[in-house]
Amino acid sequence: MVADCGRFDSPDLLLDAGAPPGRIFDLGSEGEEEAAGPVLVRAKEGLRCHLDGLLDTRTQPQLAERALETKVAELLAQGHTKPPERSAAGAQSKLLIFTTGCLTYSPHQIGIKQILPHQMTTAGPVLGEGRGSDAFFDALDHVIDVHGHVIGMGLSPDNRYLYVNSRAWPSGSVVADPMQPPPIAEEIDLLVFDLKTMREVKRALRAHRAYTPNDECFFIFLDVSRDFVASGAEDRHGYIWDRHYNICLAKLRHQDVVNSVVFSPQEQELLLTASDDATIKAWRSPRTVRIRQAPRPRPRPFFSWFASQRR
Repeated sequence: MVADCGRFDSPDLLLDAGAPPGRIFDLGSEGEEEAAGPVLVRAKEGLRCHLDGLLDTRTQPQLAERALETKVAELLAQGHTKPPERSAAGAQSKLLIFTTGCLTYSPHQIGIKQILPHQMTTAGPVLGEGRGSDAFFDALDHVIDVHGHVIGMGLSPDNRYLYVNSRAWPSGSVVADPMQPPPIAEEIDLLVFDLKTMREVKRALRAHRAYTPNDECFFIFLDVSRDFVASGAEDRHGYIWDRHYNICLAKLRHQDVVNSVVFSPQEQELLLTASDDATIKAWRSPRTVRIRQAPRPRPRPFFSWFASQRR
């Protein structure tokens, strides 16, 4: 998906200036080492010390080759960190957001690539024209590792907040074989990331569940309005949460898996849910139902009003 950075400054109640740092990883190029400064040097020193410890068989049993490769990949992914760039061009840029992964084939990371105005062109390279691979692929600006299987993503209306459905891996799990990802939890975590600061904000929203194993896992679509966030689930329900207070407001029952949900762009208290039970249901909030069912006063004829004024 694509986030428009020019919409970030729209008023939004979710931003918490005092939020603790979240999980953020950056994959930079080798040319960025000087700009990274002492932070990168410390990261490299830590990586070297950790690798020395891993290779020292006198203090601990020797790791399998695949486990060692996994540990190195994790440490390298964390080696580059930098704050988001704040510039006039950045405010006009877009963010290309997609699922990816460096440890296993299942999507466990979110890649973010900033696209500047001068890069938004239809005259870019075309596959099959004999160009080198560097003409098509570029380094990512940010990588968010959720330590689990990403099964859904959605943007807030102002494009600033990214909501992610994820099924977590067991704590401390190691990917020894890229073709055998760790088992995933049945409970779905709905994570929230601030794309302006590139940090995780708020605690994960929970209530919905999924049951398929990671090799059969499929997307559970979600949607975000000004005040609410909604998601499907494999437990035969759709769910709605309050974005600002992190509470579950409603469970919307179906007879089978709820794959997708969407708010009306004109009225956020109207939600559609689509399910494997072959139905699409429309749901209104109790407040809007009461408003629609309330008796409306009948307008008084003009002439009777005018006569009463003369008396």
